[in-house]
Amino acid sequence: MISENLQKIQQEIQDSCALVSRQASDVHLVAVTKSVDTPMTQTLLENGVRDCAENRVEQLLSKKQALRNYPDVKWHFIGNLQRRKVKSIINEIDYFHALDSFKLAQEIQKRAEQPINCFVEVNVSQEASKQGISPEEVDSFIQDLASLDKIHVVGLMTMAPIDASSNERHQLFKTLKQLQQRIADLQLTHAPCLDTSMGMSNDFSEAIQEGATFIRVGTALFQ
Repeated sequence: MISENLQKIQQEIQDSCALVSRQASDVHLVAVTKSVDTPMTQTLLENGVRDCAENRVEQLLSKKQALRNYPDVKWHFIGNLQRRKVKSIINEIDYFHALDSFKLAQEIQKRAEQPINCFVEVNVSQEASKQGISPEEVDSFIQDLASLDKIHVVGLMTMAPIDASSNERHQLFKTLKQLQQRIADLQLTHAPCLDTSMGMSNDFSEAIQEGATFIRVGTALFQ
């Protein structure tokens, strides 16, 4: 099942890239393994997936330890990270997809042993239920991070509302891409900001068409 689903997703990535003359190799498939057990995650790795995402500290640490025979796997932490848990997780991950406050950045600065690849989370849709800074805050927030040498802003992240139409998704993702490009054009040492983390199982095609470089897919892999 996983192998077949993975092939379908990879084909859709290629098709979505072809629509806008992009290379499929520019899109990183991040498997969201938060809802499956370690054996199923291992099956993914055996099928060539090398990016896995979790949203709970304990679960990520447990899986990383159990799958230590796959040292080339990159571990992504997605979702809200409580400041009190930064110490136990921050040096175990390759990417953090939800930097949304300066206080959290300061805690990462305090605990990190090396610069951490971070995506700044932007609440493009302005939903009250979503985390993230507003689009208007992006420039000043990223400028403020310059004083923290353990924060390396690789890009921006957003999520579209689950009930958004295809047109609405395209617009939200286009907005994030424009914000990312604006920051990238500043050529900041601490924030090259060359990537966009956007698109999940139900909308990664639209995200790719609007420039996503990291897509976070769970349900479509395991359903």
